[in-house]
Amino acid sequence: MPLFTQTPAGVSVTVRVTPRAGKTAITGVREDVLLVKLAAAPVDGAANDALIAFLSQVFELPRRNIAIVAGDRSRTKRVQLVGASSSAMDARLAAVL
Repeated sequence: MPLFTQTPAGVSVTVRVTPRAGKTAITGVREDVLLVKLAAAPVDGAANDALIAFLSQVFELPRRNIAIVAGDRSRTKRVQLVGASSSAMDARLAAVL
């Protein structure tokens, strides 16, 4: 299964978040899951907001085009990137890693 799954609106990706890390960064990919460490704590949605802001910066998409569609209270989340293509996201991620 590919990391980015094409959907009618764009692509979706499964993200495994580690909150309260020293700094916010992508730490790799394991079993088709994007691993992200977040400096933010999982309090009042701060970690989710930080994740959306970080993915917006990494994938060069407006924040309004990124949404957590599943797992908003879990460490494993499904994120929708609206208006994106899987090939463009793969290339962007390769540049970051």
